[in-house]
Amino acid sequence: MSKSVITIAKDFSRYPAGRYLSDGPCSGTKFREEFLIDTLNRNQHADIIFDGARGYGSSFLEEAFGGLVRLGFSKSKILEAFTFISNNDPTIPDEIIDYIDEAEEEK
Repeated sequence: MSKSVITIAKDFSRYPAGRYLSDGPCSGTKFREEFLIDTLNRNQHADIIFDGARGYGSSFLEEAFGGLVRLGFSKSKILEAFTFISNNDPTIPDEIIDYIDEAEEEK
C-alpha cells in the first residue's frame, strides 16, 4: 500500500468551509471528491494533516468523511486508508470518527 500526505492548508485550502459544491470552492464535497475517493479506490494510505487551516466547520468534516460512508465505503476501509493528524486541535480525529459512526448508523 503506497502512502501519501495530504496537508489540507497547503494542498486544498487554508479556508475549508461548507458542505456542498454550491457552498463555495472549498467545500467538504470538493475535498472528498478531489482527495479522499481516489485514495480509497486505489487502496492507498494517506496521512491527512489538519494543521494550518483557519478551522473546520462541522459541515465540512461531516460531508467529507461521513459522505464517504454514504457513498458505500465502510468505516474500517476509511480508517485503514487515512490517518488523521491535528496537533493544533487534537479533537478533530475523534470528531471525524463520530461523523463516520453517525453516517453508518443512518445507513
